[in-house]
Amino acid sequence: MKKIFLVACFASMFAGCDSAVVDNSTVKSVDLNRYLGYWYEIAKFDHSFERGLEYAMAHYSLRDDGKIDVLNTGIKDGRAKDAKGIAKITNVPGLLRVSFFGPFFSDYRIMLLDENYQYVLVGGSNNKYLWILSRTPELEEATKALILAEADRRGYDTSKLIWVKQK
Repeated sequence: MKKIFLVACFASMFAGCDSAVVDNSTVKSVDLNRYLGYWYEIAKFDHSFERGLEYAMAHYSLRDDGKIDVLNTGIKDGRAKDAKGIAKITNVPGLLRVSFFGPFFSDYRIMLLDENYQYVLVGGSNNKYLWILSRTPELEEATKALILAEADRRGYDTSKLIWVKQK
């Protein structure tokens, strides 16, 4: 009886959790110097910390201590919004650990990267985070289709993507 009770309690802890499994494996290599710079946010999953942002961009710059400064900017309700963060480089190619909230770090997983570093598909540690970034404010339809196909293949629900106003 005790075993049944413990199993029921354990199962109830995960009830309602989104259990969709995604392939969030990273690319095999990233030339960090080519990755640095400005990226436009083309599409994203909805999260309160980015909700309503338009004209969103991210800028990555290398610090003297080997970490990366991250500056996210955008317009919300007609006012400029900035979020400053930091990224730690890991031993896994394509995986950074990013923080905007003090000592709390999250995965930043580069899952698809154009060979010319013009667009990227980024995920997190689970299926709740997904971004499409580009060096330009718009992507060609064929490029969008390629990125969406990759995200779909990996198990992400691309119907949840919010397309960010850039023009």
